[in-house]
Amino acid sequence: MGRWEPNARDRLMQAAFALYGERGFEQTTVAEIAKRAGLTERTFFRHFADKREVLFAGADALRELLVSTVAKAPGSLAPMDAAAAGLEAAGALIQEGGELQERELIKLASLAAALAEALRERGVDEPAASLTAEAGIAVFKVAFERYVEETNQQDLPQLIRESLDELKAVTSGR
Repeated sequence: MGRWEPNARDRLMQAAFALYGERGFEQTTVAEIAKRAGLTERTFFRHFADKREVLFAGADALRELLVSTVAKAPGSLAPMDAAAAGLEAAGALIQEGGELQERELIKLASLAAALAEALRERGVDEPAASLTAEAGIAVFKVAFERYVEETNQQDLPQLIRESLDELKAVTSGR
């Protein structure tokens, strides 16, 4: 292994996603990620604080996709369904190895705020826009946790749809 390798961050991310897919997040170690990437653990920690951060390395792209998908959704969609469309697109990006920073997932308020603003731009009034955004982020979080716990065996956008359906069932009193 050389002292400096080009594209180390990308290689670490590719190795991590491959291992997460093969073994699951919990069963993958930083040492294994670094080895798969042909780098040292020290190099890993120059790029990421921990293995969870690899999952989330570029929140701006995720936020932009979320907002643009909501903005482009048909006007006839209910606010929650427009929010779900944005969240499913975000889930597909993450599943494909897309980037999202962990601090943004932890501080989901920033994504909720972006989602609420996109809904307001669609003409959804307050407090409906904020309630829908917060509920949508809760759906996303639950689906993402299932995705990680189930070792990425399921389709993340599908888990988002299932979680949204569950929320709709709970709120409708069925």
